[in-house]
Amino acid sequence: MFKNTAKTWGGAARALHWILAVLIIGMIGYGWWMNHIPQRPDRYFYRSIHADIGYVVLLLLILRLAWRLINPTPALPVGTPFWERWMARMLQGSLYLVTFVVAMLGWAHSGATARPYASWFGLFNIPQFTSTDKAAAHAYEDNHILGAYILLALIVLHLLAALYRHFYRRDRVLHRMLTGESV
Repeated sequence: MFKNTAKTWGGAARALHWILAVLIIGMIGYGWWMNHIPQRPDRYFYRSIHADIGYVVLLLLILRLAWRLINPTPALPVGTPFWERWMARMLQGSLYLVTFVVAMLGWAHSGATARPYASWFGLFNIPQFTSTDKAAAHAYEDNHILGAYILLALIVLHLLAALYRHFYRRDRVLHRMLTGESV
């Protein structure tokens, strides 16, 4: 099944979820590594790859949000306490919002650097919406990194919530994101 139903996630939503999960976790790890390697001549190359994948993350995030708007969101199982429903909505909303903010800060940083990361894998240039400004570039980068740490904390909470539902509640909510089965 391609589309979501009231009981389970469809193939498109699951694919976007897992592709974004892998890309975002990979980007956080790659970003940490990239910022901890010594200054060297090929540093621009590594940052450029990070930016290129960041543009992909932003595009996929927008597609995921659009898909979510035109498809039903599967309900949590009957009997799920109000506080768990509320926390799930807040956590999911926070994940979307912080991912968007982190990506936009990265894009803003790209345009504000003296040598923008505008070329997308050498195929075409991504328009930049900020202009060269060294102080702004540092501020964007600092906030991009802070946002990435906040995003990492939200991802850990999301994983813990999924494991709680799987091992403690045993309600098979995790299975519907893995396999598409109904709860």
